[in-house]
Amino acid sequence: MSLNERLNEDMKLAMKSQAKFKLSVIRMVRAAIKNLEIEQRKPLDDQEVLDVLSREIKQRRDSLQEFEKAGRDDLAEAVKAEIAILIEYLPQQLTEEEVKSIVQQTIQEVGASSKADMGKVMSALMPKVKGRADGKVVNQAVQQLLT
Repeated sequence: MSLNERLNEDMKLAMKSQAKFKLSVIRMVRAAIKNLEIEQRKPLDDQEVLDVLSREIKQRRDSLQEFEKAGRDDLAEAVKAEIAILIEYLPQQLTEEEVKSIVQQTIQEVGASSKADMGKVMSALMPKVKGRADGKVVNQAVQQLLT
């Protein structure tokens, strides 16, 4: 079952069970997917849908930080719930140890030796962990291992 089909099925289930919050989150993501399909004039494959999901999660994490800084716990809780729903559609996330292992391997492949090589490492690394690890976690692991 493709990710798009899974989103459609989960939307139907949310309608039947009257889970309004989950329904609104799924509709929001489906709207983002539909907008990109219209923009590209073609249906999206699973990888492109994953990109949309990752982008939506990243936006919500950024919002979460701002809400927490501003002391808006009510909004922060809602955003946390949205993130939890969206994460269900991502592939199994890598652990910190797995990320560090992949980073170490990529550093050796690229031949990086200092922070000046960080761009090379990141460009080679991100396709390997796309959708399976948060970019900030990957970035921090690269910085730690290049110092």
